[in-house]
Amino acid sequence: MKRILLLLLGLLLIACGASEESGDTPSTDTETVEESAENMDDEMMSDDPASLGSWEEVLAAADGQTVNWYMWGGADNINGWVQGFVAENVLSEYNITINMVPLVDTADAVNKVLNEQLAGADTDGSVDMIWINGENFATMKQADLLYGPWAEGTPNNKQFVNWEDASVAFDLGLPVDGYESPYGKAQFVMSYDSAKATDIPTDMDGFLQWVMDNPGRFTYAAPPDFTGYAFVLTVCYHELGGHENYLGEFDQTTFDADFQACWDKLNEIEPFLWREGQTYPESHAQHDDLYANGEVWLNMAWNPAEASARVESGIFPESTRTFVFDEGTPANTHYLAIPYNSPNKAAAMVVADFILSPEAQLTKKDINNWGDFPAIDLNLVDDATRAEFEALPVGAATLTDAELAAHRLPEISAEWRIAIEQGWEANVLEK
Repeated sequence: MKRILLLLLGLLLIACGASEESGDTPSTDTETVEESAENMDDEMMSDDPASLGSWEEVLAAADGQTVNWYMWGGADNINGWVQGFVAENVLSEYNITINMVPLVDTADAVNKVLNEQLAGADTDGSVDMIWINGENFATMKQADLLYGPWAEGTPNNKQFVNWEDASVAFDLGLPVDGYESPYGKAQFVMSYDSAKATDIPTDMDGFLQWVMDNPGRFTYAAPPDFTGYAFVLTVCYHELGGHENYLGEFDQTTFDADFQACWDKLNEIEPFLWREGQTYPESHAQHDDLYANGEVWLNMAWNPAEASARVESGIFPESTRTFVFDEGTPANTHYLAIPYNSPNKAAAMVVADFILSPEAQLTKKDINNWGDFPAIDLNLVDDATRAEFEALPVGAATLTDAELAAHRLPEISAEWRIAIEQGWEANVLEK
């Protein structure tokens, strides 16, 4: 409930015309500003050049700082990559310490920053960096809870990120505007145990009929869990005849009239779900456990390589495979953002920039570490590095890049997402 209240507050701020500018007021020190402006092509510019200045000054300020990184902590391999590869490298190279703070819901970090803002803690916040996207980004941006713009100016952002790509420059329809640094790319996929489920249709009508013909073998996590929401969204796209009518601004009348068809279909399959739909997994991690234990035969993920990574680690059966629906599945980019009141902005910027290095993105894509798809544009790296990416094993459970790309669908904006989450709760969960 606190998550919904926060998001409603974010929307209220939007309606009241909250500013999209955040951060401290830039200094009027003419000499400092002019010096930074002269070096703009070669050095990172921020919204507060007097305090952070050139990239060399950012590195100097970051030396010895600790980054309190709040992030979803539901996957051991991701946690291990952050606390291992990333933490070890930024400590040895930049003398920066990472303190990873695991979250079940990213909105918990957003709430913390909001509460600090309300308490007047504008310079000594407890959150330095958040793994974020979607409505949480929209809420923070519109409520002036983010530091920036900074992201497009860091060295690896400038060299390796294609900011002309709309899937990078817009987060659920909202311009990033330099307030987030890309972290990785994702696309929703379905996974299944091919030793048990040998005939799963990939068209939505056929799939939903399969669910009803095989009671107890399928479920999805309750929204606002991000995988559960993605499944609901995919079903809604199908029942509503596509996504095109919902890419614009949210319209309550349209929502009320159109989305009843979605709730009707989800209610139709509910009695045939795990535990007869009387309860839903609370999180993606809990759904993983149900699948790993054989209680359900299907699972789902935003990371197309997650199933292969789970197979490699012995968590999922070797017979696990993935598919996307014929009509496509939602895809997006996820990011790193810095709260406006972080006391360690410089170090957070350096960590975010390091993560965009080809070396870091390569290890992140390795299914033995994470399997996350790169945020950088591989057309912007040298031939030898591109060959390293192409040589990475993807695992038997991972679809090809070409197949995924051919089935990418956009996500609709945060306002629609909030309405869908609340609509599912009112019309499916509580029915």
